[in-house]
Amino acid sequence: MPRPGYVYLLASRRNGTLYVGVTSDLVRRVAEHRGGAVAGFTADYAVHRLVYVEAHADVQDAIRREKQIKKWRRAWKLRLIEESNSAWRDLYADWCEALTRSRPAPRNRPSPVHERGATPTMKLTPPGFPPARE
Repeated sequence: MPRPGYVYLLASRRNGTLYVGVTSDLVRRVAEHRGGAVAGFTADYAVHRLVYVEAHADVQDAIRREKQIKKWRRAWKLRLIEESNSAWRDLYADWCEALTRSRPAPRNRPSPVHERGATPTMKLTPPGFPPARE
């Protein structure tokens, strides 16, 4: 059985420094970023606000998606965040609650493609963004 995975974007503030990551344990990984447990980019630039998350049924699909988003222009990443979280609200508490209670994630957080039953590699790129590369 595949292990689920999450692609996430952290920001220092609205329109600030961005970080794209992937993990199989979202709560733990974001807590590490927030707590400075791992030295590096997010600690150096105070990038701790969870502003976007995509849930994937298989961590391998999440890894592919992370690589795709990392190649995007900054404007495309900003648009991705704005389309699902226009207030740039920190989503960490919502995801902690949802994942620790083992219930579905907040309805407006994961990619809508997953809710329609499509595979994570199908058409995850919103209109106006670069096409997905296989």
